[in-house]
Amino acid sequence: MFKKILAVTAMLFAVASFAAVDANKGTVAELDGLKGVGPAMSKRIVDARQQATFKDWTDLMTRVKGVKEKAAAKLSAEGLTVNGESYKGAASSAKPAKFAKADAKADASAKPVKP
Repeated sequence: MFKKILAVTAMLFAVASFAAVDANKGTVAELDGLKGVGPAMSKRIVDARQQATFKDWTDLMTRVKGVKEKAAAKLSAEGLTVNGESYKGAASSAKPAKFAKADAKADASAKPVKP
């Protein structure tokens, strides 16, 4: 029984340590292990981090070439964090204008339901 508990605990720890890599703490190898991060981007992240630690995702996107909103969302989904925080970009929650207009038209033309 103790061996099973120990094995489960070890697996959970391995999954937790594999899942998240912080941009301010991860090694080149850890960063390179993330899907979407290659050797060149790992080096750019580490080089920018040597100047100063990243304050937040906006700071990382400003200072690291090749990381914009779309890439930040993908990297965050793969396990990259900045100061322990995943990327919470505005683009993922906002609807494109053409869909927002269509929703407004649909809401305006909907007939109220009588109780």
